Amino acid sequence: MKKCSHSVTSPWHSTITKKKALWVGSALSGALLVTGCQSTSLAQSKATNQTPAAAKTALANALQKQRRQSFSYHSNIEINNEQQFIDVDHKQLVTSEYVGDHCKDTHDKAYAALLARAEAQNKSLDGADFAPQRSAIKNTYLNCHESYQAWRDGQYDSRSKDNVETNAISPYYQQLFDSYGDRPTSTDIKKAQLLDAYLLQPMSINAQGVYQPMAGKATMLASVQYQARNHRSSINQPIYIDFKKGLIYFWADNFAMLSSELLDDKLGIKWRNKWLKIALDDGTLPKGFGRQIIKTHFETLDHIFASAPVEQFDYVAPNTLTSLTPRIPKHQLPVMLASEQVIRRSQSAEDYEQFYRDYMQLFYERISKQYPELVTSAELKKQADHITDAKKTGFTSKAMVQQALVMMKNMIDKGSTPTDLLPKSALSDSVIQELYGFDKRGQLKWQHTRSNLPNRAMSSHSQRDAGLVIDVLQQYTTIGAQEVAFPNLAHDMQVPNASNSIDLREYGQELVEYYQEGNGTMMGKMMFSVMPTMKQ
Repeated sequence: MKKCSHSVTSPWHSTITKKKALWVGSALSGALLVTGCQSTSLAQSKATNQTPAAAKTALANALQKQRRQSFSYHSNIEINNEQQFIDVDHKQLVTSEYVGDHCKDTHDKAYAALLARAEAQNKSLDGADFAPQRSAIKNTYLNCHESYQAWRDGQYDSRSKDNVETNAISPYYQQLFDSYGDRPTSTDIKKAQLLDAYLLQPMSINAQGVYQPMAGKATMLASVQYQARNHRSSINQPIYIDFKKGLIYFWADNFAMLSSELLDDKLGIKWRNKWLKIALDDGTLPKGFGRQIIKTHFETLDHIFASAPVEQFDYVAPNTLTSLTPRIPKHQLPVMLASEQVIRRSQSAEDYEQFYRDYMQLFYERISKQYPELVTSAELKKQADHITDAKKTGFTSKAMVQQALVMMKNMIDKGSTPTDLLPKSALSDSVIQELYGFDKRGQLKWQHTRSNLPNRAMSSHSQRDAGLVIDVLQQYTTIGAQEVAFPNLAHDMQVPNASNSIDLREYGQELVEYYQEGNGTMMGKMMFSVMPTMKQ
């Protein structure tokens, strides 16, 4: 059995991958890091066993080995909505956005068409020539309206049974109204085409960087580009994480103008060419808490992964990737097709919800057992007599962890998940698909995740809007000797330090004092007026 000295991983990967179909903001920017290799060669594996159970075991081993290794990564995120307007059955299109408007809008559309016909013939619409057509339009409307009233009573009225028996609905209208929310309008199709042509196709989202767990650091250069014929724009956001010191740094330039306009009218150019330093632990958390959180996170993921149905996993031939529907973006396919072997995991929305419930329950149980003082304090924070103490402590790391635990406990008690933010109808057919590609040496070279997201998550007619497809391709390589984490930054800015960074906590305290003295912007005063530290 051959050991692999170059397999790599990320502490964020497993959780982020699960959430990225449902948490578009944090998910898309966090879709990063994985690399590794199996302990046996793929040639041996292919010759012996390619069952779903073998695929699950091989994938679990590869992901676990990655957690202690370093690697360089590049993630490309593509969003498309082609399925909303490709192969559309125009016979299934409906006239109106809402079923209650169907009869009126159909009548108006037919009447307008008849009027245009009369004008083209230089005749009066009120004349005898068009009497049969006018009568047909009127009768169609009355029949439609009566059918809709009966159908609506059957849907919402407590006397629905009697109403339906009295006011019989034709099979045509029954089927039409029952499926109305699932059918697109011609306007929906046009909007989908415009969204694809003018936003989704010209836009590209990428992230690249390195992950070095032994050195205690990770970097990310997140970028969004928009390239159309007469418009080109790009924004980059460097991020640097120091695991050993519990610090995260963001490049300040992207926030300086917004902060100056909305919050700090005296900021000036203080943040120019600087990092913003945020301490994840300000000393209020128990010693070793961050390390224990990561350990518990991975232990929980391993436990949940082990209980996942084996039917979710299988081996797939690389050359079949071109036949997937919707199609994988063309520029993502070459690296995927070059793989020696591919393992696939597919989960339904229901599978995902169950995973998240199980994960939250087990993670909360383990943390509350290890740190009962945090959970006890978190529960007390909900009591009125503890609010004063909470104000005195302000926004400390401990207070934030306590609040996060309270939120997690509330979600567990309510049996809710992040998918509750999306309509159930839009998720009923959603599938989260993960593909893992290995080379001849058994090293994991890429991961591709496909998920679906409703186009308009809060729409009551969300079924017709379920069509956005998110494809995330993550590639992994060894770290080059001359590799630069942030090509767009100067050499002395590659690593944050005291001279090139602004401590956001210290700056925040100064800003609070500035507002307490009656200064600041109107927007800032409105925001700070509701904060406990300002009221104090």
